[in-house]
Amino acid sequence: MPCTGTYWICPGWRLHCAKSPNSRMNKPTTAVSKTVSWVAKRGLGYLIGIACLIWVFHDVQRARILEHLRGVRWAWVASAVFMDVFGYLCQGWRWQLLLRPIGYLPVLQTTQAIYVGLFVNEILPMRVGEIARAYLVSRWLRVEFVRLIPSMAVERFFDGVWLAVGIGLAAIFVPLPRSLLKAADALGILVLIAAALLVFVVFRTRDPASEALPESKTGAPRGWLRSSVRRLAHDLRSIGTSRLFYFAFALSLVFMLLEALAFWFVMRAYGLRQSFGVGLVVFLIVHLGTALPNAPANVGTYQFFTVVGLTLFGVDKTLASAFSLAVFVILTVPLWAIGLVALSRTGRTLHSLRVEIDRAMLRQK
Repeated sequence: MPCTGTYWICPGWRLHCAKSPNSRMNKPTTAVSKTVSWVAKRGLGYLIGIACLIWVFHDVQRARILEHLRGVRWAWVASAVFMDVFGYLCQGWRWQLLLRPIGYLPVLQTTQAIYVGLFVNEILPMRVGEIARAYLVSRWLRVEFVRLIPSMAVERFFDGVWLAVGIGLAAIFVPLPRSLLKAADALGILVLIAAALLVFVVFRTRDPASEALPESKTGAPRGWLRSSVRRLAHDLRSIGTSRLFYFAFALSLVFMLLEALAFWFVMRAYGLRQSFGVGLVVFLIVHLGTALPNAPANVGTYQFFTVVGLTLFGVDKTLASAFSLAVFVILTVPLWAIGLVALSRTGRTLHSLRVEIDRAMLRQK
């Protein structure tokens, strides 16, 4: 079926296609429904963020928040920023290893793409930056956009495994809220399902003849879909059977620990003297709570789960609320700056990048 009209890939990113002559009659209805759907999806993230911020600050002493913010120790702040940047460099290294079956890029270039994606995520909701970083790497490697999906799926799988393990261990020593435990259980089930699918795809018996089947003649879309699924399965199998797969898995743990260290260093900068174990548990709670796409930069949900985590360890809510602002600003401002530089180094603006992705998606159709 040909592509007609304007399709929203996700909030802020849309695909313009050639319009069908028969589409004029229902154009107003479809346009209104798509607009309402887009506003609802985008507005939901903002509403959640606003609701979280209201809860975080509704019963705190604002004067004490400013007082706490003035006592920040900048040596710890500098250490936190360094650990945060080093952590994303490890993430770039991990992605570079997972991309080896389809091509080679320097670690700095994959890290650049990651920072561009993070920068886009800070501006637009629903994690649109994942599309942006995948598009950039597909252009640099001269491969189809869809071939980046296996490496990014494996990244999320690795993160899910270590997050589930961390929350499981934390639950042994800390009485976590029931809602978080249910979310952790759901994450654990998803990780097990993903692991089973990965093992099936990687180690199933392969039929070379079936992989060489020609495109389906019943229709171009079906043939394109079948060939795309075969390519994705082949790329996923290549990643899973590589020795670099296990090294990338270990790097995922290093990446998470570095991010947790950055979080804990901000705690120290702010005068919170809890141990690294406490900081790690709070970081995992925040990481789990902000896993789903929501408002840009996770505004609201980040502060909410930071306060929830700290109050579990007896930290006063006013102090926890002030810290949630401090850690957000300290770890986000460098990300904005580096992400903006990374985007400018590609020779693109945010608008031109969006236009290029729209055109690329149109060619896929």
